[in-house]
Amino acid sequence: MLLIIAAVVFTTPAAMARTYTAMVIDAETGDVLHEYRADHKVYPASLTKIMTLYMLFDALDSGKVSLSTRMEVSKRAWGQAPSKLGLQPGEKISVEDAILALVTKSANDIAVVVAEHLGGTEVKFAQMMTAKARQIGMKNTTFRNASGLPNRGQLTTARDMIRLAVSLRKDYGNYYHYFSTQKFRYGKRTYGNHNNLLASYYGTDGIKTGYINASGFNLVASVNRNGRRLIGVVFGGRTARSRDDQMKKLLDQAYLELKKDGEIIAPRPRISPDGKILPADTQLLMAKQNNANEVEQPGRIDTETVVARLSPETGGWGIQVGAFSDQRRAQEAVLAAARTAPEVLRLTRAAVEQQSNGSGVVYRARLLGFGGEQEARSACAALRKEKVACIPVNAGDAG
Repeated sequence: MLLIIAAVVFTTPAAMARTYTAMVIDAETGDVLHEYRADHKVYPASLTKIMTLYMLFDALDSGKVSLSTRMEVSKRAWGQAPSKLGLQPGEKISVEDAILALVTKSANDIAVVVAEHLGGTEVKFAQMMTAKARQIGMKNTTFRNASGLPNRGQLTTARDMIRLAVSLRKDYGNYYHYFSTQKFRYGKRTYGNHNNLLASYYGTDGIKTGYINASGFNLVASVNRNGRRLIGVVFGGRTARSRDDQMKKLLDQAYLELKKDGEIIAPRPRISPDGKILPADTQLLMAKQNNANEVEQPGRIDTETVVARLSPETGGWGIQVGAFSDQRRAQEAVLAAARTAPEVLRLTRAAVEQQSNGSGVVYRARLLGFGGEQEARSACAALRKEKVACIPVNAGDAG
């Protein structure tokens, strides 16, 4: 049962459209941390593809398809409006590539490929989607297509999209990692994920964006900080940036409310009043003075790290995924590596290590805590398969 545990009032931002609606919940307890017109019906746009993927994961789980199953592109799929991969009629795409195309590129042609493969026709598949929506408690949602392209009869609510996101993680959590994919290479092209929070908001690991003129810019986001997961939905942004900013505000406020109850939230880089990042020594001193628990925590990937000066006392084996003149780029590299191979890196701790040399300061992006050189080399091998640069390092070696 959903319970309101925090009454936080937000005025509808000027940067939001009349279709604005939002909701944030604690994913583990179901407690509602914020809602605004959560039952107001809106157009889901490409958030529709979350249900398309739910249906595909269901087919995978039941054995109807495998990740290597090839699905054929019809003339109808080929004729869909952008965004799309642009495959020609008669071409085939694997189920796994289809998943990645939907998650990153939000490809409308591939949504139809999936619909026709699983349902025979997109109309029949949309009926299957709606039936599944009712089954998982989405009482106010109707699907008319698999992509989210404009259709007057295709409607949902923020509350229903929350239910879908929760159900997807609960029912098919073994496929959920696909939503954290930041880049997808198909053929000669590489497609980036439209979910900007993956790279800009600590703890984000999914799930999907959407946009059509009638709905504005929409987003379902899942954020996990120190084991406390929030799921948020925002509909009606006038721009992608205003939508993202609003989502961050809502999530920030929700985590603040949770922190009042004793939750420890991992630290962000400390910023001075003039907007500059404070020196590493100052950051470490402040972290220790404010809360000893905010310093790097062994045993988990802490991707928004406090910068530490490189010290021979660090010891042990780690991996390095880049060296940068800019601290933020180093932090982003650590974050990207952690998301690329979460199972391999789950017991490591992230560190951006600052080192001075003759030409200035270098920030080394590292993940530390491996049991030995061989483990570090194996981790690098896994990352290189995903096109991530990596070298094993002895963390006590300043070279």
